[in-house]
Amino acid sequence: MNDNHESLRAEASAMNQAGLNSGPFALAGMRVLDLSRVLAGPLCAQILGDLGAEVLKVESPLGDETRKLGKQGPQGSAPYFMGLNRNKTNIVLDLDNPDDRSRLDALIRESDVVIENFLQGTMARWGFDYESVLAPRQPQLIYANISGFGWSGPLSGLPGYDAVAQALSGLMSINGHEATGPTRVGVPICDITTGLYAAIGILAAWTYRHSTGLGQRVDANLYASGLSLMHPHAANWWMQSINPGLSGNAHPNIAPYEIFDIAGERMFLGVVNDGQFSRLCRFLGLDAMIKDPRFINPAQRVSHRETLHQIIKEAMTARWHPLFWRELMLAGVPAGMVHSIPQAFSAEHTKALGLVPREGFYGTPFPVVLSRTPGSERLTAPNLPKSRSENES
Repeated sequence: MNDNHESLRAEASAMNQAGLNSGPFALAGMRVLDLSRVLAGPLCAQILGDLGAEVLKVESPLGDETRKLGKQGPQGSAPYFMGLNRNKTNIVLDLDNPDDRSRLDALIRESDVVIENFLQGTMARWGFDYESVLAPRQPQLIYANISGFGWSGPLSGLPGYDAVAQALSGLMSINGHEATGPTRVGVPICDITTGLYAAIGILAAWTYRHSTGLGQRVDANLYASGLSLMHPHAANWWMQSINPGLSGNAHPNIAPYEIFDIAGERMFLGVVNDGQFSRLCRFLGLDAMIKDPRFINPAQRVSHRETLHQIIKEAMTARWHPLFWRELMLAGVPAGMVHSIPQAFSAEHTKALGLVPREGFYGTPFPVVLSRTPGSERLTAPNLPKSRSENES
């Protein structure tokens, strides 16, 4: 790339267009400038890229820190980075350098969407405050900020990470067992949810822009996303002031809806309504339980959860074989074995749904099927240029 900022976007456009030749894409024509790093912002931008948007990622000379979060692959980056940055091109800018800030200014002017997750006040310090600078000059711009705690309230402006949001939002307080105490969810669920909500917000703003010509600010934060995940506990609290404890693998409002340990294996049984409970009882030869007052409705089954669990476990143990869960499913009773990561990703159903990444790609492909404008894997996650001069040559 040369010193002309137009070549930065031109190269991104050319590479993206080359990948769009396979068919129409929902967001073709949307130009996204991804200034974010780590997880929520990059995931949001990747989703837009999967749907055809042209995404240009800006990295510091050190690169996105997730490039080093784990063993680096042949591309020079860790799987963490490679799984969040497909369908993007990238450039290196040192935003403490006035010349590079001028380059960024030019790129913002050419963009439909800007995504950033800098600490509050950083963009303003560099001269890119949304309210006073960007919105007046580019009223059509969609500006997405991703933060730990949002832009109002006593925690605004403070740094936030996924596990901190899990703790403060109450999510950790209901996850785990008595033996473990409050436990972090095994994936960065608040980060992932924030990325999804940010993408939803951008798509809503994009629709509004098409009808009015006006962009808007989109704010998504980890804390709010954590709170949004708390159903049904949030509804139970706001409606009936129920303060739940650790839920383990059980559901606070449904039983049996939990893991059963049988013959050294683990199966999850998810019986939600009376019809499914009746089918389960008939399948197990426990017909008398259907009218048993202790199990007559969901509330009673929750009240007698431990007794119910033991009766069902004994009945299933007597009939157990490796494909027992499939027989339950065929009988209309939701059930599934607890799979390991290798088992889940190598499963025939995973392959059938097209969720095995192509060679050179490492994240799960876009999981929603669009019949006319499907998501795609076009560009592998970009390498980090060794220097700006190399990037612009």
